[in-house]
Amino acid sequence: MPDPFQFDGRVAVITGAASGFGRAFAHKAATLGMKLVLADVDKNLLDETVAALRAAGAEAIGVPTDVRDATQVDALAKAALDTWGKVHLLFNNAGVGTGGFVWESSAKDWEWVFSVNVMGVANGVRAFTPAMLAQGEPAHIVNTASVAGLLSPPAMAVYNASKHAVVSLTETLYHDLKSVGASVGCSVLCPAFVPTGIANAERSRPDDLRNDAPPTRSQQAADLQIQRAVRSGRLTPEDVAEQTFDAIREGRFYILTHPQILASVKLRHEDIETLRNPTDPLSLKPEVKPAS
Repeated sequence: MPDPFQFDGRVAVITGAASGFGRAFAHKAATLGMKLVLADVDKNLLDETVAALRAAGAEAIGVPTDVRDATQVDALAKAALDTWGKVHLLFNNAGVGTGGFVWESSAKDWEWVFSVNVMGVANGVRAFTPAMLAQGEPAHIVNTASVAGLLSPPAMAVYNASKHAVVSLTETLYHDLKSVGASVGCSVLCPAFVPTGIANAERSRPDDLRNDAPPTRSQQAADLQIQRAVRSGRLTPEDVAEQTFDAIREGRFYILTHPQILASVKLRHEDIETLRNPTDPLSLKPEVKPAS
C-alpha cells in the first residue's frame, strides 16, 4: 500500500479558486502548509482570496486565468513553476452550468459550458502533467466533475454531458498514468448539491457567449430548481474540501461526497445492463438531486 500523500511544504495549483470549492480547497491546503497558486477568471475576487490567505500566513500568489484559453493555462503553469519550482497538487476545478430542455439550449450554451468544464480540465491536464511527471515525486490531480457526470437527470443536458466528459477523461487519465508507472495519481470529484456559486455562474459568462433571446420556460424552471437545491445543500464547501483531501491522502480515485446518490448510480447501471429504458434518477429519492 502506498504511503499517504504528504502536503506540508508542497505546491498546490487551484483553478476556480476565488469562490466555492476552489476557495475551500485553498484554505484547506493552506492549513496543511502548502504553497498556493490560485487562478480564477474573476480578478477582483481572486485578489481578495489571495489577500485573505496571505493575511492568515499562507504563501500564495494569484494568476488571473480563463481556463478556456490554452495559452492562459500554459501561462498559469509557467507562473507556478517559475515561482515555486514544482507542482504537487493540481485542482482542475473551474466550472459553470446551464439548464433547460436539450433542444432549447443554444449553440452559445454548449460552447460556454464545454469550453470551461471540459476544455478547462483538458488544458490543465495537458499543461501541468508533463512537469509533474518530470519531477519524479508524488503528485496528484483532482478534476471536479459532479454526480451529474454519473447520472443524466432531466433538463440538464449541457451540464450533464460536460461532466460525463470530465469523468471519462479522468478515468482515462488514471489508466494512462498507471501505464507509464507514474508517481502522479488522480481523482475525480463528484459532489451533489452544495452551496457554491455554480447557481450564479452566468455572472462569469463572456459577453460574446451570452444569449440574445430571453430564457425559455424550461430554462427558467431549471434555474429556479438549481437555486433552491443549492441553497438546501447540507454539506458546505469546507466539508467537501475535507473529504477531498482525505481521498488524496489515501489515493482514492472516486470522491463521492454524497454516498446516498449511489442508489441512483446503481439504478442507471441496471438500466444499461438489462437494456431497460432510462429511469429518471430523481424518481428514486426525491431528496437526492444531482449537480455540483
